Amino acid sequence: MSKELTEYQGPATMEKITSLAKRRGFVFQSSEIYGGQNGAWDYGPLGIELKNRIAQTWWKEMTRRHDNIVGLDAAILMHPRTWEASGHVENFTDPLVDCKKCKTRFRADHLPPKNLAEKQCPECGGELTGARKFNLMFKTHIGPAEDSASIIYLRPETAQGIYVNYKNIIQSSRVKIPFGIAQIGKAFRNEIVTKNFIFRTCEFEQMEMQFFVKPGTDEEWFNTWREQRWGYYEKLGVKMDHLRWRRHGPEELAHYAKDAWDIEYLFPMGWRELEGVHNRTDYDLSRHTEFSGKDLQYIDQDHHNDRYIPFIIETSAGLTRTLLMLLCDSYDEEKVLAEKDSGGSEGAASPEEWRTVLRFHPAIAPVTVAVLPLMKKDGLAELAEDIRGGLKEDFTTDYDQAGAIGRRYRRQDEAGTPFCVTVDYRSKEDGTVTLRFRDSMEQVRVPRAGLGERIRQEIKEYKRIK
Repeated sequence: MSKELTEYQGPATMEKITSLAKRRGFVFQSSEIYGGQNGAWDYGPLGIELKNRIAQTWWKEMTRRHDNIVGLDAAILMHPRTWEASGHVENFTDPLVDCKKCKTRFRADHLPPKNLAEKQCPECGGELTGARKFNLMFKTHIGPAEDSASIIYLRPETAQGIYVNYKNIIQSSRVKIPFGIAQIGKAFRNEIVTKNFIFRTCEFEQMEMQFFVKPGTDEEWFNTWREQRWGYYEKLGVKMDHLRWRRHGPEELAHYAKDAWDIEYLFPMGWRELEGVHNRTDYDLSRHTEFSGKDLQYIDQDHHNDRYIPFIIETSAGLTRTLLMLLCDSYDEEKVLAEKDSGGSEGAASPEEWRTVLRFHPAIAPVTVAVLPLMKKDGLAELAEDIRGGLKEDFTTDYDQAGAIGRRYRRQDEAGTPFCVTVDYRSKEDGTVTLRFRDSMEQVRVPRAGLGERIRQEIKEYKRIK
């Protein structure tokens, strides 16, 4: 890894990212027409495509590339005893303080020590209340009566659904240790403070894999998964000098953890956690054995039927947080020469202009290829639609026939579309089209007949320019 950056130096700011996300249909404020719901966001046409691409890429990496990792989709609503066994009812709390003057609410552990010691609000200087524990789980009721017997929780993490199904997976899939169970799903946390756009929200999605190993081999597997998860971000084309590892100190370790490391990303607001790799020991399965009364020991038939509670190595990343990271990481602004189609059509009037571009890896870009007829008339629009129809089966496509070709290229750059196909009068004559590359803005003439294969090859060989 290159020399670590101490502060963000790129063109992105959270204001720019938030503005672009709404303008281009990545992310909208939930219930915006009613003033918005704090801590909740909706994903628009480009946002849901990007979110699905991230999930598909992660799923392929964590399941299809491994013979010993299977998938699961557990229910959001689980038996309340699950959360007693996991420690969430007792331990899943944050220290909360309020300002008596301006009524602003803070997490006490996020305040500067001086403000906390002097009980002084960092916003207005008013007096702070004493710290009190605040449980982050959303509590509701199930059934017709709202009493203590009907209390149920929205899950604050997806991992417990994996643990309580661990024996079912062994019996149905015949997996043997070491093996993993992967899951992508929604989780809910009643956060004291939600901020930095979609970085910290009350409703979010997790991508987690729990890897079950024999006690004594856990440290080796822990290091293996650290290496694998770091390599994953290299495959995504992320700026690797914007990533770093941070180990949890003894005072930070969760009640279940033997060791924990975070992959942090340098967001515009500073270094923040992106993904965690944790050695959870045998804590979770031991607790569920105790609280459920069910024997969750693994019977090792390959080693004299030895019985033991497996240790668990966890990799846990936020899907929506990864989406925010990729928006920030791919965002760029640069001064470029005005473009025209290689067939000779005019681009923007100015010889130089600024463009905003999202340099997504083509494998995760919301739209892979946009098809642009040079003109609406003379059969070019119909030909372009026919070409788009041939690409739809393999790629997510867009079609745009409004405005000068240069402005259409800019719109696609801002959406992160890696390839544009321009259909012009020459296309009618010799069956070729212009293939334009987002990052370099290079344009080449290619036969329409081999267009899909050429795009697939470009995706496979993609290397980020900057």
